[in-house]
Amino acid sequence: MGYTPNYLAKSLVSNKSFTIGVVVPEISHSFFPEVIRGIEEVTYQKNYQLILTHSAEDTEREKAAIETLRSKRVDGIMISCSQYTKDLSYFEELRSSGMPVVFFDRCIVDLGFSCVGVDDKAAAKKITQHLIDHGYTKIAHLKGAQGLSIGRRRLQGFKEAMEENKLEVLDEWVVESGLQEEGGYEAMNKILDLPEGNRPRAVFAINDPAAFGAIEAIKEKGLIIPEDIAIVGFSDDIRAKLLPVPLTTVHQPAYEVGKEAAKKLLSIIDNENESNETIEVLTQLKIRSSCGSH
Repeated sequence: MGYTPNYLAKSLVSNKSFTIGVVVPEISHSFFPEVIRGIEEVTYQKNYQLILTHSAEDTEREKAAIETLRSKRVDGIMISCSQYTKDLSYFEELRSSGMPVVFFDRCIVDLGFSCVGVDDKAAAKKITQHLIDHGYTKIAHLKGAQGLSIGRRRLQGFKEAMEENKLEVLDEWVVESGLQEEGGYEAMNKILDLPEGNRPRAVFAINDPAAFGAIEAIKEKGLIIPEDIAIVGFSDDIRAKLLPVPLTTVHQPAYEVGKEAAKKLLSIIDNENESNETIEVLTQLKIRSSCGSH
């Protein structure tokens, strides 16, 4: 008969819109599209529709996205925050409003929201230890913004591995790169501009995109990976295994992160007494040849 249900009217009766908002900081790399696929798999089964917004690593766009989702009366929001987010007032407003919220991957702690991700500190420590076990003693770290949980925790894991092996961490070997290729390229050039005798022999990048930028800088200097300098990343971007020298990295199960985040948010929506928690999905080292393994 051509009848279409009026979901706006239905939402007024049920006090639910059956929509969920998602805020992601970027979509140019494979991690977040995979997370979204995991989210959609769970929400589709529960007859929820997604409203996807993109902050483009911009705090003002992030704030505007959250306001838009609130105005559309979504039943809950999943957020992975911008790497430059410092003003937490609009997240505090979300908490005060009672809006169900779950952070994923890039979390803001101590706000009373659930977070789904991986044990960044343990995984960073493990991949740093892998480099040490290969005989590397001079190791640099391309770090992320320390306001982000992933940047802070991965730096902690790197430092712990170095300290437990009684290896020195030089200030000039820990350079902020951000999370994109451009930042990795610039940070690696700063390290390569050091006197040859003061350069590290291996590099642990905060994530794979930063590692890709660093690899480009290394190649431009005429250096060979891993003979002259080894490099490892974090996330297992789809390009990592396709490089001329495949990248050793930490596999983040993005699809599972998305599924767990969606399950947690739906539980909060259905049960106002649902407790907040930190959920960590298991990681795995992907050993390839960029670290010197054969």
